[in-house]
Amino acid sequence: MRIGLSTSSVFPESTAAAFEVAANLGYDGVEVMVGTDAMSQDENALLHLRDHYGVEVLSIHSPCLLITQRVWGTDSWGKLQRAQQVAEKLGAATVVVHPPFRWQREYAREFVEGLRRMESETSVRFAVENMYPWRAGPGRLGAYSPDWDVRNHDYTHTTLDLSHTSVSGTDPVEMARDLGSRLAHIHLADGTGAPVDEHLVPGRGTQPVVELLSELVATGFRGDVIAEVGTRRAPDRGVREADLAETLAFARTHLGGLDG
Repeated sequence: MRIGLSTSSVFPESTAAAFEVAANLGYDGVEVMVGTDAMSQDENALLHLRDHYGVEVLSIHSPCLLITQRVWGTDSWGKLQRAQQVAEKLGAATVVVHPPFRWQREYAREFVEGLRRMESETSVRFAVENMYPWRAGPGRLGAYSPDWDVRNHDYTHTTLDLSHTSVSGTDPVEMARDLGSRLAHIHLADGTGAPVDEHLVPGRGTQPVVELLSELVATGFRGDVIAEVGTRRAPDRGVREADLAETLAFARTHLGGLDG
């Protein structure tokens, strides 16, 4: 198991800053969150960062958020194809993708089969991430189609995000067991069960993070564990790096002292 740092974890600092922080702290690599930062969209710039800092690119997070609707164009399949091309060029094993929004009807209708078709043409894995209802309780609003719960569809590879299980009220250990060999990628974070996506430093919320990491070790999980925590409220780089160093130490401690 390799422990990587999502470039989103240094926001509002840049993609370049994430490579620098990952190198400084000793992460095994980065996951590039493709977003509004132009550098995150440019594979040549990412190649330069990889080589300059000596930090591998482990995965690419395709632009799936509302604020990135126009990044790499507006065609959803085109975005995934571009993510695949960038992953292949950078040597990344995984593309993380969210389920379609419900209003993306044609994309949603073809999503499961389309991903399977794309995976048959490349060694890159498309790992679909568990999401959550946009509104909790009896009035739950299902914003994703086919579903926010990746267990309900026959995806070959999946990503388990611990902040998202917190929002949805899902047991991440049970989800990992249900997914079995289809679990390919982890977004390491925490949450308190609030109806917002918190992405806390692991150990600062109520999710059974230790139990999940122990389950990964026990079952011989061979995917990557990516720290995806929110540090946007950190007053400076020092506090941000302290949070991300704590996250890395937590992961290594509970993955049995693994160092890459």
